[in-house]
Amino acid sequence: MISVLLADDHNIVRAGLRRIVEESEDMEVIAKADDGKEAIRQVHKNLPDVAVIDISMPGMDGLEVIRQLRSFYPELPIIILTMHEEEQYVVRAIEAGAMGYITKRSAPEQLVKGIRKVHAGFRYLTEEVVELLALRVARGSDGRTLLDILSMRELQVLRRLASGHTNREIAESYCISIKTVDTYRARLLKKLNLRNNAEFSRFAIQNKLIEP
Repeated sequence: MISVLLADDHNIVRAGLRRIVEESEDMEVIAKADDGKEAIRQVHKNLPDVAVIDISMPGMDGLEVIRQLRSFYPELPIIILTMHEEEQYVVRAIEAGAMGYITKRSAPEQLVKGIRKVHAGFRYLTEEVVELLALRVARGSDGRTLLDILSMRELQVLRRLASGHTNREIAESYCISIKTVDTYRARLLKKLNLRNNAEFSRFAIQNKLIEP
């Protein structure tokens, strides 16, 4: 049996994903989590064969969860399951160490296949994701956007600022100092040529980093 962790902050979504997984005779859900910190705790406790993690969760987001899990369990196959189909999320998730990337709308058809594939040691990307990556390669360096110049941490802080989180909340989520968050904020304002948090929000919505 392939043991699976499911991390998603929506109970209905998580229940649906569990049904999809457990309809297969070769896998079972042994742990669940509704936020990033709980996902890490459940991995430590249960040591699943595969972790399926939503990229947008309260507190610690999926990208940070991957980064931390990679430091403890470098061989753990991780699949990002998300509503986001934007290129930046795909690229950052793979850079962080995800072996699979599946959109929620394709989950009923793709999730079980993806779990089996990454458990066997291979990557699993849906056709939509492969097309996004192919377009990125085709654009080359001339097609780089402002988001491409941001580090993963800068992108994370940008999303949190744009969502209305305070510097203190961001610092606590990522276990960094408030002064460090201030530094990231100042750096983001300069790199993106923005003036305040309201403009962070507009920029993030325009670039589909957060929902309006």
